[in-house]
Amino acid sequence: MAMTDNAPATVPAERMERTPLRVWLAPPIPGGAAWGWLGPLLVTVFAGFLRFYRLGDPKAVVFDETYYAKDALALLKFGWEHNTVKDADKLLIADPDARIWADGASFIAHPPMGKWMIAIGEWMFGATPFGWRFVPALVGTLSVLILARVARRMTGSTLLGCAAGLLLALDGLQFVTSRAALLDIFVMFWILAGFACLVNDRDRSRRQLADKIENGARRYGLYGPYVLHGWRIAAGVCLGLACATKWTGVFYIAAFGLMVVCWDFGARRAAGVRNPLAGALTLDAVPAFFQLVVVAAIAYLASWWGWIFRPGGWGRGEVSSNPLWRPFEAMPKLWHYHSEILNFHTGLDSKHPYQSWPWDWPILRRPVAFFYNEPKGACDAARCSREILGIGTPALWWGALIALVALVFIWAMVRDWRAGAILLGFLAGWLTWFPSAFADRTMFLFYATPMIPFMVLAIVLVFGYLIGPAPNAAGAHAAGVPAADHGAVGYGPVGYGAGDGALMGLSPEDDDPASEALVGATAWQPPAPGPPPPALPAGMRRVVGAAAVGAFMLLVLANFAYFYPILSAQVLPYDSWHARIWLRTWV
Repeated sequence: MAMTDNAPATVPAERMERTPLRVWLAPPIPGGAAWGWLGPLLVTVFAGFLRFYRLGDPKAVVFDETYYAKDALALLKFGWEHNTVKDADKLLIADPDARIWADGASFIAHPPMGKWMIAIGEWMFGATPFGWRFVPALVGTLSVLILARVARRMTGSTLLGCAAGLLLALDGLQFVTSRAALLDIFVMFWILAGFACLVNDRDRSRRQLADKIENGARRYGLYGPYVLHGWRIAAGVCLGLACATKWTGVFYIAAFGLMVVCWDFGARRAAGVRNPLAGALTLDAVPAFFQLVVVAAIAYLASWWGWIFRPGGWGRGEVSSNPLWRPFEAMPKLWHYHSEILNFHTGLDSKHPYQSWPWDWPILRRPVAFFYNEPKGACDAARCSREILGIGTPALWWGALIALVALVFIWAMVRDWRAGAILLGFLAGWLTWFPSAFADRTMFLFYATPMIPFMVLAIVLVFGYLIGPAPNAAGAHAAGVPAADHGAVGYGPVGYGAGDGALMGLSPEDDDPASEALVGATAWQPPAPGPPPPALPAGMRRVVGAAAVGAFMLLVLANFAYFYPILSAQVLPYDSWHARIWLRTWV
């Protein structure tokens, strides 16, 4: 296993002298590439089986599918959302080709991207429950693969990456939203994909920075070299599509934008650039604004292409005969449309039996019943129940609360950049709902779906700290490499805690005068080592840590299996159903 915590032993001076800057800033992930893909893919296949098995059951329109399944179908036919006739849901269930359209365009509360994605499944399989749930199930499955790979990159461990993917596969709320035509699973998918692009860019850009400094340090002045952050463009597209699904994606653009600037500052400072802050602001922050904000805005506008280019959408009216003029013509009307959407959201305070507040979400106080009925004679009991309950796996969510608190202390004490990034991702999806909650806006537990990957990452990072390093690890992940071996890179786990700014991981060691004038020197030299941390019994620690981690994984698996019938609309005797309703607020 890769190094995932502070190492206990000292490092020979000759080893430090030959540590390349490239390894110092972005150590390679140990293990073979084949297993690094095979393990996550196997977990993804398992997740896909869970999500696609009985996907079309129940054959009904569940919860908010009543909006998005029909809106997606309208996008296919008209390019914009359309009004429907009374009992359109029943007509569609009886006949996917039923005539359900009334007159006129429909006002919508969310941008069209998520509905375009649902429409792909309806185009492929028809306007059936399987059709409108197909793409949600697909992206819910792919999210497992993305999380497994990004967790592997962040921890340096394929095993921990697979654990992250498995935990996401076993979360009840992610499972339910992957099997319903709602928008929140798409918001989660695009945010996770954007985060993965940024983590990938972090490693690649740090290697480029190291190579440029080591190969031509004298050419660079106070600010250091310019580094091309190509993966940030992909991140900008992903985050723009998150916004194009629900506006809550904009909070992640702001949060991740600040995060990458801190990463750039930390990387330049750890590399010995003489004025890292000015270098990060001029050479990295300005391009980052275009790569994340401007690219995201373009991706967002592109999702409105049907409304922009085709006549008849709500507030659009007729369009110019010149297609090239239509985008410019549409902008004032689109701005007005957005002001009306904003008014809708700020004024949405109607009561709902399943509404909940964001401070209730982490403890799963009030889940959402997506579907419930009591079929007659469907089980060996006088009364039968069948439900889809939108709730997270309690063992995972309550365990994540402990892990997140642990990450606060980890970040405060060792400034591990991973802890900071995970906490930021979680808070961007949680705290940003508090102002709306104080204004009594109607909201639901499934709005927390984008937080789930960061909760899982918190758990696996704590796993790594519990288990500790492999006894015979070598290189940048060796168990014998203390935090001081990375000098300016910080106190974090070997390699991965490399200096990322005061917000995301700068440590006091970044002020070491040994790193002051590295740029311009003949060759980069690592700062002198500090005192090693106290030694720990690594073997016993790994045994106890691995046992605790294995027990937690089994607990989550058993908990998900126990809740599975009420997550997937299986028929149960009423008493068996009621036994799974642990709190009164769950009904």
